[in-house]
Amino acid sequence: MDRKTLMQFRDAAEQGEPISAQTALAVLHCPSDIIPEIFRAATLVRRRHFGDRIGLCAIINAKSGACGEDCAFCAQSSHYITHAEVRPLQSKEEIIDEYLAAKKMPISHFGVVTSGRALKSRDIDRICEAVRSRPDSDVTWCASLGCVSHDQLKALKAEGLKRFHHNLETAESFFPTICSTHTYADRLATVRAVKESGMEICCGCLLGMGETPEQRAELAFAMSNERVDSIPLNFLIPIKGTPLENEQPMKPLDIIRCIAMFRMVNPQAEIRVCAGRLHLRDLQSMIFYAGATGMMIGPLLTVAGRNVEQDLQMLKDLDVVYA
Repeated sequence: MDRKTLMQFRDAAEQGEPISAQTALAVLHCPSDIIPEIFRAATLVRRRHFGDRIGLCAIINAKSGACGEDCAFCAQSSHYITHAEVRPLQSKEEIIDEYLAAKKMPISHFGVVTSGRALKSRDIDRICEAVRSRPDSDVTWCASLGCVSHDQLKALKAEGLKRFHHNLETAESFFPTICSTHTYADRLATVRAVKESGMEICCGCLLGMGETPEQRAELAFAMSNERVDSIPLNFLIPIKGTPLENEQPMKPLDIIRCIAMFRMVNPQAEIRVCAGRLHLRDLQSMIFYAGATGMMIGPLLTVAGRNVEQDLQMLKDLDVVYA
């Protein structure tokens, strides 16, 4: 990163404006000795919009496996032979029990996640019933249910669902490499339908699948164009049996650079670090200096997460407020 670009980067942070595409690429390629400068700007932007409060979220895998889509990273795809569990949608009571158990952790959002392209109407009704039965304001209900119709979104919102999650996964230019059973346009249509419904949209990605730095920046700007509310950043955990099983995990500093780039391109969106955080090893606390406003804790979909007590101790050591 040359001196002129660094000045542009600082100016964007001071003014609260998104960085340019050229500057975004410079962040992804910056040498390690520039990272403290990146931290200073990213922290300024995070504090301007979110203060020092860190948001924590948790999810349940409410319907697992047997997915007909062929996403190259996914352990739950029926196209690949993996060890992912296959089971139908949990009952309303089981979903509520999971919600109550998760509430024992200091989280602000709880997500119900299901496998497959779309749920049947009766399954949407079941999730509506679970949300309606526990209208607690301190832990927000979220859902990641694949493709949904306008009527289904309307019903979910009416019962108290505040936020819907649907990832773009990767850049439009790279998407055909990752999935052939649906398109980037399909995913974008769902994101826009959620926005039109009046719910918050949680729309993130999975990085480290072989995409280029240019494609990572392309994706960050796509999310900016859609004005998403929250961006969960995931980093590939190669799963045996999937086409990406031999992909090398991202290096810790490259993950840090990505977090900072997404923060500076999307200054007003939440940035949550989710799956793949363990790739950071001893650098996990740096995600907040890079601009992250939150992280996922507890179990992930098909792999274990980090020990919750370790995560909470890290936050205490950083002297931040979390929930």
